[in-house]
Amino acid sequence: MTTRQPGTGEFEIIRRFFAPLAADAPGAFGLTDDAARLEVPPGHSLVVTSDALVAGIHFLATDTAADVAAKALRVNLSDLASMGARPMAYTLALALTRETGVEWLEAFAASLAADQRRFGITLIGGDTVATPGPLTLCICAFGCVASGTELRRSGARPGDAVFVTGTIGDAALGLIALQKGLAGVDAADHQALAQRYRRPTPRTACGPRLVGLAHAAIDVSDGLLADLGHICETSGTAAVIESARVPLSAAARAALAAGAGGWRDILGGGDDYELLFAAPLDAEPALAGIAQALDVPITRIGRVVERTSAADPDRLVGVIDAAGRPMVLESTGYRHF
Repeated sequence: MTTRQPGTGEFEIIRRFFAPLAADAPGAFGLTDDAARLEVPPGHSLVVTSDALVAGIHFLATDTAADVAAKALRVNLSDLASMGARPMAYTLALALTRETGVEWLEAFAASLAADQRRFGITLIGGDTVATPGPLTLCICAFGCVASGTELRRSGARPGDAVFVTGTIGDAALGLIALQKGLAGVDAADHQALAQRYRRPTPRTACGPRLVGLAHAAIDVSDGLLADLGHICETSGTAAVIESARVPLSAAARAALAAGAGGWRDILGGGDDYELLFAAPLDAEPALAGIAQALDVPITRIGRVVERTSAADPDRLVGVIDAAGRPMVLESTGYRHF
């Protein structure tokens, strides 16, 4: 990474790299005002989310600018999807180090532009400041959903089935692959898992389709067990996961077979950004239709159950193996504090 060139101060950075990303948003005013205007379609509510990413915590300091940009935007898009909202716009706050060069900014902005086109979202504002480090960025994303229909964590009911999109555990195994390698796993699987950590795929098309079907939803950021625990805590329920039903990619299966990762990583690692939700069993045919239409696997992996009065708030989700025996995992998910 090279030191920034003279003459690339805050306003030049905004004009050169970020104003073009706001060209399609009239309410952004070319990023020349102190704030932006965002209009919500009639009959809809605004859904807002914000995630901060810090180098060395949420992404590797060696990750490319393109990967950092993609992850920063996509984790916010995943939050919108988990609420059933469609993306509209976002703001970006960047705390740049002195070593953040022009080439890095060019690649960062180009990656954002590509994802804006892919996911139908536009930059409308933000801030750019200097920091001695580490590199830090925060995106605030806005979406819309028909008023009163947003998906919440609080609606799960005993008897609901638990479903998840995509595959689980790839990102956690990808981080291990990047940090220390996965013994016995070939280069292609290493790369596939690392890519899942660096560039998650937000389920922006699937989330809105779950409105009216799912009783509760969340995205898998802290780990499947931890995030399902958030649903259970908010809904006043508990849940049981069947490990044999949890969908795994071929690369994840290879890692498990080689002993390079375990169920602790799969169920507790996080960063998959798949949708995890509770829905009645009779919704399964409709969910299968959504999965086929979007080419996104949706898998039933467990069930919501009554919570006992003695339930440990940190252990609301149980896991059983293929024979129905309880599995004990040392970690249930990531905690910042």
